[in-house]
Amino acid sequence: MEVLVPFSTDHPKSRLSAVLTPDERAAFALATLRDVLDAVAAAGGEPRVLATGPVDADLPCPVTVDERPLTDAVNAALDARLEREANGRVAVVMADLALATPDALRRLFATGREADVAIAPGRGGGTNALVVGHPAFRVDYHGASYLDHRRIADEVGASVRVVDSHRLATDADEPADLAELLIHADADADGEGPRAARWLREAGFALDTTDGRVGVERE
Repeated sequence: MEVLVPFSTDHPKSRLSAVLTPDERAAFALATLRDVLDAVAAAGGEPRVLATGPVDADLPCPVTVDERPLTDAVNAALDARLEREANGRVAVVMADLALATPDALRRLFATGREADVAIAPGRGGGTNALVVGHPAFRVDYHGASYLDHRRIADEVGASVRVVDSHRLATDADEPADLAELLIHADADADGEGPRAARWLREAGFALDTTDGRVGVERE
């Protein structure tokens, strides 16, 4: 299954500007992207980065540059894919899903083969990942996109399955999300965990429980 991974090269992770410099945000975004690409490939997907500009990194998959807004860029890719293969399916997995695992993505892909549209909602009403198989379904990432995608599917007569996954619901968007990454990132065989979690630790971030609620602090 082809898996589109949208990635912003201009002002990445702007909502982390309170805790990271522009260069740090770019480095962290790239580390998270690599984690997502690894998880997609391990789950049997064929990743392709859909970037807003050239990516200054050696990535293990093709990169397509499309400067249009996210909704327009993804819909153009869906148009092209479904024209090539009318009964084919394509997944869209956001590049900041730092906790995504092959198992979570395999469940998403399997669900997407059973329904016209499979959606993994994010916290706050967004759409963090989905699989599209219906030829008339198109995305709309503005506002509460999860609800919009349910509505769009209903309008075109597409069946929908929802994938309830903490791993896919957590994106690295806000400072509070960094705590989730440090808490739940699984260590690999070397005991280091995903690149994004390692990057945070090397940058001096650690969990902070002094106020009774888990957050992050930076040395």
